[in-house]
Amino acid sequence: MDELGKKEFTHFDEKGNAWMVDVSKKADTRREAVASGFITMSPECYDKVREGQMKKGDVLGVARIAGIMGAKRTEELIPLCHKLNLTGVEVWFEMEGGGRIRAFCRAKTTGKTGVEMEALTGVQIALLTIYDMCKAVDKAMVISDVHLVSKSGGKSGDYHA
Repeated sequence: MDELGKKEFTHFDEKGNAWMVDVSKKADTRREAVASGFITMSPECYDKVREGQMKKGDVLGVARIAGIMGAKRTEELIPLCHKLNLTGVEVWFEMEGGGRIRAFCRAKTTGKTGVEMEALTGVQIALLTIYDMCKAVDKAMVISDVHLVSKSGGKSGDYHA
């Protein structure tokens, strides 16, 4: 925080240059983050996904694996993210009706920095995979409301949206 008690951005030095935060002096702690988001599609497309009738196969099964893979590769996609030793990644879906599918991603590690970006990346990649597998049926799908649901561990403590 600055002298007025306002939170400061951590990925910039005093001159405004981007840099990777040095976490070497931080203690290893158990960390977990959950993110979620939605994809909304036509009723026809939703029914095909729910019933496993898409020509490309098991949409949610493939999206689950893609989300896990995305979380594992976050440091390759987000320039200033640390490479983490993830101890667990889960991706799951809720069929909400009305053409909406909600995706979740939970990432876990024991380390010096959090896994929020891994959870957010995992959920986004899962949703993008659903879009990719369903676009032949519905190009007007909308991905929305991707956000951090909760996080635990680390100096900043717990967070629940």
